[in-house]
Amino acid sequence: MKIGFQGIAIGLIAASGALVAAYQFGTQRNADGLNANAAAASQNPAAPAGALPANHPVVAGAGGSAGDSKFAHFRVGNRNVKSIYADGGVVWIGTSGGVIRYDVAADKYKLFDNQLDGLLSNGIFHVSRVGQRTVVGTYGGGLSLYDPAKDTWRNYNIPDGLADQFVYDVQQVRNGDVWIATWSGANRVRGGAFDDPTQWETFTVENTGGGLPNPWVYALDEGKNGEMWFATEYGLARYQNGKWQHWQHADGLGAPYEQVKDAIQFTSDPGQASSHHAQQKVEQGLQDVNVAYNPNYIISLAVTDDGVVWCGTWGGGLARFDGKSWRNFTTQDGLPANHIFMLYKGPDGQLWAGTSRGLARLNADGKGFTVLTTRDGLFADNVFSMAHAQDGSVWVGSFGGVARLNGL
Repeated sequence: MKIGFQGIAIGLIAASGALVAAYQFGTQRNADGLNANAAAASQNPAAPAGALPANHPVVAGAGGSAGDSKFAHFRVGNRNVKSIYADGGVVWIGTSGGVIRYDVAADKYKLFDNQLDGLLSNGIFHVSRVGQRTVVGTYGGGLSLYDPAKDTWRNYNIPDGLADQFVYDVQQVRNGDVWIATWSGANRVRGGAFDDPTQWETFTVENTGGGLPNPWVYALDEGKNGEMWFATEYGLARYQNGKWQHWQHADGLGAPYEQVKDAIQFTSDPGQASSHHAQQKVEQGLQDVNVAYNPNYIISLAVTDDGVVWCGTWGGGLARFDGKSWRNFTTQDGLPANHIFMLYKGPDGQLWAGTSRGLARLNADGKGFTVLTTRDGLFADNVFSMAHAQDGSVWVGSFGGVARLNGL
């Protein structure tokens, strides 16, 4: 089994804790609601709610309904929330302990996991929609599609054409094709015809002649002109008109170590955890760097409406690529941290970055960031996922829980 540094962390998280159904709103008035829901949760396998993170401010408010409060918190125990998808009045929350379907208006939830409902793995990397079905990318259990009309799951794995059982990202693009990011390359399923083996294609380092520079693909997105972009451990790749091209730190991806070394908060060295990370350091001349820094390692990816590609790196900040030149943003430009776990394009086109120290929104002038932390209502400052719901609220996932924010 091959596990990346980020995957190691997720695997450890997935092995501990219990899923929590109860939640706490950010108002005093709803305290009794928490107790009632916690009591109901005790009647099923979900565990009671855990405490808020130690650094979190007191959750209090002036009263009013949940919709009127500035924020609400939903706890998921010792789990991280790697993906959130808002589908009408339903919010899907992908955790390292299963996926939760939450009906906001009815205030009802359902947990799908590998014990009860057909998923092959509880570790959820990705949740979105393909056609009429909800698609879930898992940690070791392949790809799972949920049919709401039948209330059934259909699992797809290597025998079906999937490149790898670890699925990090999925997107249905404008022409109907579905692209899948895995840890053994990328898949394209033409027309989204999952049940037709002839419509599956796999792109690897070998069959692209190194155009895809690394088999570990963590994210993907469609470009302005229909091209596909891929985030890998060895840099950024593009597939356009049947041709591949890639860019790395030597081309401008990620800020240099001297610029960010004083802001790196993680002292654990990925090179000491696995041989392939150690080899990456050698190839980049980083043998003497013993902290969490690898500018070629793209964790997150988003393409904005103007066609600009944004790459979230492992310690090298946020990289902007317009197809010709690079610009890197770091804490010196207003980012709260240089480890960018998530990139998200909002419905109005704005770019959001989830970091290890808060959520940052790129300002309209493109020159700075507006930062939100636990002081503004986040559940925790490590931000892994985000979604806008139809009622205008914003959902933000962290380790331990989700915050629903109003009025952003």
